Amino acid sequence: MLYRRVPRASVVAAGLTALAVLGLAACESDPDDTKSGAASGPSVIAPGEPGEANRTLSAEEAAEQRAEDDSPNSADVSYARMMIEHHAQALEMTELVPDRAESSKIVKLAERIAAAQQPEIKAMKGWLKKHGKPEKDEGHGHGHDHATMPGMATEAQLRNLRAADGKAFDQLFLTLMITHHEGAITMATDVKGQGNNIQIEEMADDVIAQQTSEINRMRDLA
Repeated sequence: MLYRRVPRASVVAAGLTALAVLGLAACESDPDDTKSGAASGPSVIAPGEPGEANRTLSAEEAAEQRAEDDSPNSADVSYARMMIEHHAQALEMTELVPDRAESSKIVKLAERIAAAQQPEIKAMKGWLKKHGKPEKDEGHGHGHDHATMPGMATEAQLRNLRAADGKAFDQLFLTLMITHHEGAITMATDVKGQGNNIQIEEMADDVIAQQTSEINRMRDLA
C-alpha cells in the first residue's frame, strides 16, 4: 500500500496530540478500557474551522483526511516532464538493437524495455493533460537540459552506439542502459520524497521496481 508523504511538522504535532490523549485515557480508564483503546488506535484532535470546536478523530479517520489533498506540486510536474524525455531516449536506444545486436538476449531485453516505457510515457502525458500542465516547461521551450537528468547518454555516446555492431554494440548498450536506468531510479526516488501527488508516487514506484529488475538482468548479461 502507498502512503502520501506528510510534512514532518504535521506528523510531530499529531504525534504529540495522540500521546496527550493516550496519557489522559490511561489516567481515567480501567485496564479493560485501556486494552479496548489500544485495539482501536489513538485518537487525534483535529482543529475546527474558525468559530467551530475541535474534533476528535480516530487514527484511521485522520489518515484518510491527510490523504484527501494530493494536489500536484512542482516536483510532481517536473518529474513527469523529465521522465517523458528520459524514457524517450531509452526508446531511441532500443530502436538500434534489432539491426546491431549480436545476442538474442539483448534483443529480447530491448523489447521488454520498450514495452514497459511506451505506456509509461503515455500515462505521464495523460497525467500532465489531466492537471492542465503542458508537456514542456513554458519557461524552457526546448525542454529540460539532458545534462540535468541523471543517467542520460550524451550525444557522443549515442553516436558511438549507432556506430557499433555485434558484441561491441551489445556491451556498450548494456553499459549505457544500466546507467540510464540507475538515473531513472534516482529521479523516481527523489520525487517520492519531494512530490505530493499519489498517482505520481505510484508511477515512481513502478519505475523503481521495473528498472531495478532490468538492471539485474543487464548485469547478468554484461
